[in-house]
Amino acid sequence: MEDSENKFSIRVNIADRYYPLKIDWDDEEKIRRAAKLINDKVLQYKQRYTDKDIQDFLAMASLQFVIRLIECEEKFSGAAFDEELSKLDDWLAAYIEKQNIRSF
Repeated sequence: MEDSENKFSIRVNIADRYYPLKIDWDDEEKIRRAAKLINDKVLQYKQRYTDKDIQDFLAMASLQFVIRLIECEEKFSGAAFDEELSKLDDWLAAYIEKQNIRSF
């Protein structure tokens, strides 16, 4: 099956502009949801700050979403996972040692 067979075209509205995209069928819902989140955040900024332009709102929305992305990456990074595994390993080693001492 050719890669282009899995793709189709949509138009996504972001901040009152339409962007044509060629996407995988499985990505449509995710892309439309992302556009809605961006538009909702831009609208919040529009309502709060009337003296700014759309570029400022898009920049602030982007910054806020990327900060969240970084926080999620840090929370679920390999280092954090390795640290939790190390703690569990230490706990299990202590437990096994305690059980071996009791069995003698």
